[in-house]
Amino acid sequence: MKCQYSCQTGEHVLARRDFLGMLTGGFVVGGLGALATPAVSAVLQKEQKRVLVVYMAGGLSQLESWDPKPKTDTGGPFRAIQTATPGTHICELLPKTALHMDKLALVRSIDTKNGDHGKGSYQMTYGRNQMPGVEYPHIGAVSAKALERSDNPLPGHIRIPGGSRGSDAAYLGPKYASIGMNGKPPANSARAANLTEQNDALRNQFRQKVNDRFSLKRRTAETDVYTQSYEQAKQLMEKRDVFDVEKEPAAEHEKYGKHDFGKHCLMARRLLENGIPFVQISHSNYDTHNENFNFHLEQLGEFDQSFATLIGDLHERGLLKSTLVVVMSEFGRTPRINARFGRDHWGTAWSVCLGGAKIQPGAVIGKTNENGTKVIDREVDHGDLFHTYLSALDLDSRGSFDIGGRAQPMADPAAGPIDELIV
Repeated sequence: MKCQYSCQTGEHVLARRDFLGMLTGGFVVGGLGALATPAVSAVLQKEQKRVLVVYMAGGLSQLESWDPKPKTDTGGPFRAIQTATPGTHICELLPKTALHMDKLALVRSIDTKNGDHGKGSYQMTYGRNQMPGVEYPHIGAVSAKALERSDNPLPGHIRIPGGSRGSDAAYLGPKYASIGMNGKPPANSARAANLTEQNDALRNQFRQKVNDRFSLKRRTAETDVYTQSYEQAKQLMEKRDVFDVEKEPAAEHEKYGKHDFGKHCLMARRLLENGIPFVQISHSNYDTHNENFNFHLEQLGEFDQSFATLIGDLHERGLLKSTLVVVMSEFGRTPRINARFGRDHWGTAWSVCLGGAKIQPGAVIGKTNENGTKVIDREVDHGDLFHTYLSALDLDSRGSFDIGGRAQPMADPAAGPIDELIV
């Protein structure tokens, strides 16, 4: 659904990637590679940690989702309903998700002190405040680096939808930058129809000889990236069908919903099943300055079906215990309802939903006051959440990456994880 009444900021109005070759450095999960038996490989695949972020672009209303306040001056027209976790209620617009809340958790006490789309998005996905002249890696780049496996040629940081390569890996390097996908195999990933397999092999042999000769005198880090990207592109061609959501049976499409978000959730499941460490899917546009209630009624109906189906599938397939799931926005919406029946930007007291991996199922962290205007218990911010995500993946969030002999903290040293949320 296209929102026609957002604030109209710039944030709201596949080229071929430099795929890198064999993964080196950083944290490695698995490591048996080709030596592993099929049975062991299957176990490693299920136990490998991975991340799914569902980004509710524009600013999902916490009052119409995770922290309803019915029968108050800010509550709006919707009821709160019981969930699979006794005593925990969410908005009635999420009835299917409510059935899975025993697998999920809520943080209801976020205060990022920010109401700007760009800055809020940066806070929530980079775990820091945006500062001129300073670049940090996106949570997807951090995950791709920390959770990579040397036996998986697939890229580690995927965002859906999208059609280009991001520049969001900072000092971790382009190897961990995001790639946009739209439910189809990457462009130019199939061998040309007029090129036989034998001729393709000869062409690659010649390319390798030329590269080897060139590297004897003029090898640089940049030329290594080109070489590595070509090698991984070759490996990717063999697994291009992983990205083709049309390979799924019609019944799966029906179950997830025959709309873009349903297709994207189904594709996310395929990617996670194939060991990709980080997948982000987006649902938009929640910037509801006008007609907030009508929009959430329609848009969350679409979200609820697909998201609940995805959580159910991950659980039934044994992947949820190794997959961190986070539903986030750049901020929430104002408790005050404006004259256009909308809610405006609000970073003072809002919520996220998360689960899987080492997140305590059914937990509810923090609390807002009766009408949701301020946090009254266990205030946290984006830095704390970023630490929590890493801790839920069994990573040391206070650890560092070694980048050219220099330690780069994985998360903001001034923040820390929400320890009571981690099992």
